[in-house]
Amino acid sequence: MCLGVPGKIIKIYDENSIRMSDVDFNGVTMRVCLETTPQAKVGDYVIVHAGFAINLLEENEALETLAMLDEINKLGEEQE
Repeated sequence: MCLGVPGKIIKIYDENSIRMSDVDFNGVTMRVCLETTPQAKVGDYVIVHAGFAINLLEENEALETLAMLDEINKLGEEQE
């Protein structure tokens, strides 16, 4: 099973001729490769798996997914 997490592109740059970005995951920023999503631009939401943006995502879908992940996290904390 794999888990793709949505994040918002905040910066795009080239690194050794590879299209890279900084992506914000609810306050945590990671470097993400954009080679598989060449149409992505700053402000877009992408699904990220293993450091690669694998798909673009509409903002409302991304926010809904992030809200669900937050709810799952809260449920887990209540179980402890």
